[in-house]
Amino acid sequence: MNDKIQKSIDKITKKTSVINENEIPNIALYMDQVTTFIDENLSSTKRYEDDKLLTKTMINNYTKAGLLPPPEKKKYSKDHILMLVLIYYFKSFISISDAKTLLDPLKENYVGSDNGLSLSDFYKDVSTEEVFCHEELINDLEQKLEHVKKNIKATDGKDENIEYKQLFTFISMLSYDIFTKKRIIEDLIDNIDDFLPEK
Repeated sequence: MNDKIQKSIDKITKKTSVINENEIPNIALYMDQVTTFIDENLSSTKRYEDDKLLTKTMINNYTKAGLLPPPEKKKYSKDHILMLVLIYYFKSFISISDAKTLLDPLKENYVGSDNGLSLSDFYKDVSTEEVFCHEELINDLEQKLEHVKKNIKATDGKDENIEYKQLFTFISMLSYDIFTKKRIIEDLIDNIDDFLPEK
């Protein structure tokens, strides 16, 4: 049983899902090129082969919602792509409204900025920390799995559903972790003004 869980952990954590800033083209791209780039570089994050990571409609909706600056002459810059990568990650666990609240200061201060602040540099810093988090995540998953293995056992070999019980316990532990972290993220976003310089 635990080998099956470990196999799933290994399969997911070994896939690299962070796009390196240096891999993003420095030239402006048309919409089709943007969707192709995202699809090719984040394909390891797909659950199903035919999943669409980013569509033209999504990009247009992000622009209409104010998450993404409008393209310049129908072309998207490197900053646009960096913002789309961030939106892609955030949208899986926070609302579009929360993503906008979180990304607005980034968009205002770093996208197309002439104040010396670069979105590329900002993204590099964030992605460097994600590499550290990845190692911590693997350690945390392995500790949780060991905990389940040690504490959820069949009683006198009578529990035929022990594999399901272990799986359910492991998923419940991960769910509690996600639930708590999501609540913390939402609270921090609700109080984002406390982290921004006064205007």
